[in-house]
Amino acid sequence: MSRDEQLKQRWELLVQKLSNQFADGDRLDLDAIIYLIGLQELGQLNRTFKKDQKLDLMHIAICKLLTPYGYYELDFVDDDGWPHYKMLEQLPHLKAGEQSVLMKEAIVNYFLETEYIH
Repeated sequence: MSRDEQLKQRWELLVQKLSNQFADGDRLDLDAIIYLIGLQELGQLNRTFKKDQKLDLMHIAICKLLTPYGYYELDFVDDDGWPHYKMLEQLPHLKAGEQSVLMKEAIVNYFLETEYIH
């Protein structure tokens, strides 16, 4: 099986599993999954967030997801428990489809590492 096919299969499995667990079976999109990762990384699950905080959660997730690729590293966690990352390398200019593939690959790898999927 090609790497692309394996990624597609793992992505579909992950979306289905997360959608069933968090959205009563309604299909979650890429942004919703990134948001869930941000929540997981912050670890403050029992609170509500303002719009700007939701964007910050997505930023946390993207930084966490791209850390293994050498783009970011965790710099510090502030007094409120929010992680802060520093950029190590500029992201390459990617077409929208290439960005989507990179994020899906990073998300699949994140959930493989946490053993949420196999």
